[in-house]
Amino acid sequence: MRWLRYQADGREAYGIIEGDEVVEVKGDPFAGYERTATRRKLGAVKFLVPVIPKTFYAAGLNYAEHVTEMAKKRGEEPNIPPNADVGYRANNALVAHGENIVIPKDAGELVQYEGELVAVIGKKTKHISEKDALSCVLGWTIGNDMSERTWQRGDRTLWRAKNTDTFKPMGPWIETDFDLDKAETTVRVNGKVTDHFRTNNMVHGVAKFISRMSQYLTLYPGDVVWMGTEGAPANLKHGDVCEIEITGIGTLSNPLVREGM
Repeated sequence: MRWLRYQADGREAYGIIEGDEVVEVKGDPFAGYERTATRRKLGAVKFLVPVIPKTFYAAGLNYAEHVTEMAKKRGEEPNIPPNADVGYRANNALVAHGENIVIPKDAGELVQYEGELVAVIGKKTKHISEKDALSCVLGWTIGNDMSERTWQRGDRTLWRAKNTDTFKPMGPWIETDFDLDKAETTVRVNGKVTDHFRTNNMVHGVAKFISRMSQYLTLYPGDVVWMGTEGAPANLKHGDVCEIEITGIGTLSNPLVREGM
């Protein structure tokens, strides 16, 4: 099942995608819903961020090749994280599929994508085992963890390198029927493939992260956990279009614009 959060006729709603249409529901996929008779063409609605999370979690440095490539650029030895440690991102940075990623006018040239799988939590969870951890996941979506690397290296925190407005595209929808072991992630810039990797080629898997997090944090419906990226992301500039495709979910696409241009 694919859940779309969208805007039509001046209001927001959740719907279930069926073919090239979306069937509006009363309620939402977290608290319960009823189907309505209202159907709209997907091309006739405005896509919204699939969920506004209560808490926005991010598993950084979770693919060995990404750790190695980033360390190489800094002239350092790679340090593979021994534990499933999670960080945070800011809701203000979220934008939907199709919306602009806006590069601040004073940003440098090292503005890069990070194509990520996103787990969407479906029920309140605490102290869950790794074996049962995926039972609390409602579904999956796609994230683009945009990063300004000069700021990332120079600032004391990631407050602007990762959390500038529009730097966290997420979407296009939530997919509940997803086979993680068969999934592959492909990133394209202006139609050209720039990264391709097995989505589940993680240092620490989704279940491990969720279980470890739940020993200390209560996870709530609508929370999201971004699972990190592989490889060495390329630079993006004004006029580029970045697409992130994950097998079985779909494609998240966003154009880039620089302020003042």
